[in-house]
Amino acid sequence: MLVRLADERATGVLVRDGGTLYLADGQVVHAESPDAPGLDVLLTASGRLRPDSWADAVAQAASRREVGRYLVDSGQVADGELEICHLGALFDAAFFALARASGPTRFRYGVAHWMGRVRPVPTRVVEREALRRSRLLDSLWPHPAVDTAPVQRRPDPAGRALSPRRQSLLDLADGVRTPAAIARELGRPAFNTLVEVRRLAAAGLIGTPDGSGTAAPTGPAAPAAAEATEPPSVLDSALLRRLRDALEATL
Repeated sequence: MLVRLADERATGVLVRDGGTLYLADGQVVHAESPDAPGLDVLLTASGRLRPDSWADAVAQAASRREVGRYLVDSGQVADGELEICHLGALFDAAFFALARASGPTRFRYGVAHWMGRVRPVPTRVVEREALRRSRLLDSLWPHPAVDTAPVQRRPDPAGRALSPRRQSLLDLADGVRTPAAIARELGRPAFNTLVEVRRLAAAGLIGTPDGSGTAAPTGPAAPAAAEATEPPSVLDSALLRRLRDALEATL
């Protein structure tokens, strides 16, 4: 359907259980998912933008569908910074929206998001990036059940030292919070959180759910596969490289 919509240069919203993609002239301009923190969470949790400033931008410009432009014109966020943050949120949500288990697909023509256009992305780039991310996760730990199950910490007799970033995630692994909940609480992209969850599972520091939904024992840590460094060979490869470098700097 995305290929057809791109060929049609369609404008509207593609709705699936895992999320929504907003298209304008056949390109993806925004994406949302219940499994991924939105742009508001990423900007406010990082301290880059106050929650009341975000609320004011929505109140002032949502009816014109120019919230992004308002944030830049009012000097609250730099143009390039907004672009990178928005692309991060877009690819993050699109990964879940395009997942195979995301249910039926519907498209509503003519619907636009109140954020407005920040940096349109060709649908082929969004699809290929989602596939790259899926392959990366499987290369780290090929057990996708950990992506949605409550994260349960396991004892570590070796007492391995972890980076502060990874330790803060592990501190929230209480057997109740899912990776999506942890991502929202920490104000981090959901995909980055899944990468860390799979690495921790591969290291035996969190449980891997078995078929019944209980935490099955995990073996010794396997060497973590390195992330693929080359984005799709398309016109927007430089854009994806910038985005990847910005996101991976936070891993």
